[in-house]
Amino acid sequence: MGCMFKQNGLYSRMTVGAVLLAAGAGERMGGRPKALLELGGVPLVLRQLIALSGAGVDEVAVVLGHHADAIEPAVRQFPIALVRNPSPGDGQASSVRLGLQALSPRLDAVVALADQPLIDAQDIVALISAFRKRGEATMVVPRVRRADGATEPGNPVMFDAALREQWLAGSADLACRKWRDKHPERVCWFDTDNQRYSVDIDTPEDLDRFAASTGHRLSWPTACA
Repeated sequence: MGCMFKQNGLYSRMTVGAVLLAAGAGERMGGRPKALLELGGVPLVLRQLIALSGAGVDEVAVVLGHHADAIEPAVRQFPIALVRNPSPGDGQASSVRLGLQALSPRLDAVVALADQPLIDAQDIVALISAFRKRGEATMVVPRVRRADGATEPGNPVMFDAALREQWLAGSADLACRKWRDKHPERVCWFDTDNQRYSVDIDTPEDLDRFAASTGHRLSWPTACA
């Protein structure tokens, strides 16, 4: 299980924290919690925690919202900070803020999404490695090359402690996508052919595409079926 979110993880002179977002309503999924979709019998939110732990991340804050009571039992055995967003309808930025507030000061941070079924520890390690090589950039974002040659931004992203402090002070936009669009000169693109960074699940059609492209099917637990 790797570091199990203990201090003094794998990365010397750099302490890495993660905010795992699992507060959405899942409206396009019929109001069901995407974080509890199962791959191989394991909920996606738990798979993300295993990946972060295996990558040596030092701390994790999991932000819950609309389906908090359903998701919490799946993750509370981990040594994490559990945060409930009282107003998850305010959007992802409000959950990012709460998650960052729950982490120790001065952490370099990863923002991860609980609905990415294929992200594993190696993917997180590769992102952190790209971050270490970022130069003067503030944020590192995967940029995935598709089969047709086009590229698209992926997740998770990673940013430095100074930007975290700006966000918490209210002097920068907490929506990662909006921030990078406004500050392209401060973004380091992590170019990769790894399609796992660009696969997430938002709609029933995404479930069908996932099954067709991977040969694996995501399923709802009995309580959500």
